Amino acid sequence: MTPSQPVQACLFDLDGTLADTAPDLAAALNHVRAQHGLEALPLEVLRPMASHGARGLLAVGMQVAVDDPRYPALKDAFLARYLAMIRVQTILFDGVNALIEHLHRAAIPWGIVTNKLSTYTNPLVAQLPWPHPPGCVVSGDTAAYPKPAPDPLLYAASQLQVAPEHCVYVGDDLRDIQSARAAGMRAIAAAYGYCGHTEPRNWGADAIITHPLDLLSLDLIS
Repeated sequence: MTPSQPVQACLFDLDGTLADTAPDLAAALNHVRAQHGLEALPLEVLRPMASHGARGLLAVGMQVAVDDPRYPALKDAFLARYLAMIRVQTILFDGVNALIEHLHRAAIPWGIVTNKLSTYTNPLVAQLPWPHPPGCVVSGDTAAYPKPAPDPLLYAASQLQVAPEHCVYVGDDLRDIQSARAAGMRAIAAAYGYCGHTEPRNWGADAIITHPLDLLSLDLIS
């Protein structure tokens, strides 16, 4: 990470990096729990799994794995409820709008790369109060393979017409760093996000930030 190599495009994960979606995801999960006579779980219990979607949240909230015969019905119920309330409590993290404003003034395009399926990504992105719209939105079903494969990041770079080696990717999950590495991009871990149950310092990222605006202190952006 050197000042002589400023990036030409910034790509970001969505859940836990740009937007705090955990409250709405947790509410959808607790709705499913209520349907099964279970008490609501506190947000702090569910929050670390918010970047892992239905698989992670149902594992914690309903104690089911993907190979459990109950999983398909529970997943459908969870996702239907989430889509119906996709932006009730979801907000952009503090500093995200200021960061996007800085990128806009510097004429640096930015985009979103998420493993969230487009059915959920598109309505959420459309409802969030971006100061300037993303140059691309890549969902989990956009490219041939989702993260940690490099495919979605390479697709995003092509959409922004920037070579991968001139892009930086910011995410709050190990898969984000793995995907960026595989794509030949610089990788930044967002420690303010959900991060699962692993430590960002162990992910092999180029840098770790604790606030969105910390990205500006890395001498990557002119």
